Amino acid sequence: MPPAPPAAADRDPDARWLVTVMNTAFLALLAGSLLRYLLKHPDSPRLPWVVGLSIALAGLQLAGHWLGRGQRPGRRGLVVLGSVVVCWVVIVLLAPSFAWCAVPLIYTGLRSLPTRAAVTLVAVLCALVMIAEWRLADGVDPHLLLLPPAVAVLATSVFIYMRRQADRLRATVDDLIRTRRELAATERREGTLAERERLAMEIHDTLAQSLSSQQMLLQAADRTWDSDAAAARGHVRTAESIAERSLAEARRFVHDLAPAGLAEGDGLAEALRTLAGRESTDSLQVRFHRDGTPVELPDRVQSALLRIAQGALANVREHSSAANAALTLSHLDDQVVLDVADDGRGFVAVTPGVRGASGTPGVRRASGTPGVRGHGLPAMRARVRQLGGTLTIESTPGEGAVLSAAVPLGDA
Repeated sequence: MPPAPPAAADRDPDARWLVTVMNTAFLALLAGSLLRYLLKHPDSPRLPWVVGLSIALAGLQLAGHWLGRGQRPGRRGLVVLGSVVVCWVVIVLLAPSFAWCAVPLIYTGLRSLPTRAAVTLVAVLCALVMIAEWRLADGVDPHLLLLPPAVAVLATSVFIYMRRQADRLRATVDDLIRTRRELAATERREGTLAERERLAMEIHDTLAQSLSSQQMLLQAADRTWDSDAAAARGHVRTAESIAERSLAEARRFVHDLAPAGLAEGDGLAEALRTLAGRESTDSLQVRFHRDGTPVELPDRVQSALLRIAQGALANVREHSSAANAALTLSHLDDQVVLDVADDGRGFVAVTPGVRGASGTPGVRRASGTPGVRGHGLPAMRARVRQLGGTLTIESTPGEGAVLSAAVPLGDA
């Protein structure tokens, strides 16, 4: 009898155990049948054939077991199974007592063959068992007509049901594995997109803003170079200072993407105070104020609020024509709030997501006011949204603007 499909048996220890049991049962039934024939028919002229076929069956069984190990089920397994069945049919016709060796053969056929072929083989084996038992019986016994078919039908039905259940379970497991892989791939894609968005905001709030400021200063220096050389040199020196800070930001950005203002570990308040002093010029005075009892904030909250302050002051410097601006960091009971206020030209604020006449999301320009543009305001909203907070803007044309970023401490 050939073994069960080795691929499945190698994966399942219980399958290997069951194959061993069925092989042992086949050899035991074969030995018992041969011993019975030797005791009942010691002088039969068929004895050499019976003994020879028994040895052949045992040899095929062992050969099928050992040669099939580590192989995929295929032509070799079918050849071995066919050889065993042919030998068994011949020996049963010679000696009916070998009929019950069919039980392991039925199991092997059900495991090795497609359902229709296996059912046909079981029907043939069952018929031969009935004929053999009828030859051994002394008289008419109804059990010989009912018992073998009933056992065969029951065993076949249970086996086919269990195999279909196993196939359905395997399909379910495959679906779960595929779904898990797809979910992991989706999470990786979402993580990649989120990281790209974060990097875009970091670059906008550092290098892009600094380059924009340098451009404005160098343009101002170019315009005043002939008429006011001292002022032009001052613009160049300021641009040089901004370039130096931008270089520090870029190096820190490459190193660990943390704001350079927080690298010294003095906290958000000191970073904002330093930012206010750095952004103050002859035409724009920036002050910093802190309210409430300071609490330790997570690094990502400090980084986000510092970036928002940098972006907001860049917009004030570039668009508002303000003379004064104020950074206020308020520590409340359940949240931290950053306010950036200026006394510039202002604009008409509208609902976030609604495009004004300028095409800028969330902001409609006042007459003659450049307004907020690019990634600045969307980047600020995205930063606050990632922290579970809110960003609000209050402004009236001619009366300045106030940008407020509130981050809940519990969600941060």
